[in-house]
Amino acid sequence: MRRSIECLIYRGERLYVAECFDFPVVTQGATLDEAVDNLHEAVALHLEGMNLGELGFAPSPRLDVRLEVGERIGVS
Repeated sequence: MRRSIECLIYRGERLYVAECFDFPVVTQGATLDEAVDNLHEAVALHLEGMNLGELGFAPSPRLDVRLEVGERIGVS
């Protein structure tokens, strides 16, 4: 059984975009904190009423969130 749900947060044109690899969940936020909070809420709503064991997940899996950062500007 998997103990974590894999997600990614990256900077869009204006907002941070948070998406889940394991479920069709995508959300966004003006700040990283807001994107993470929205991701928690969106995943919880998506999984509401589902049997996590049937999906291959342990009870109360954690969100494993990776942050994608762009290139540094002015670095040679």
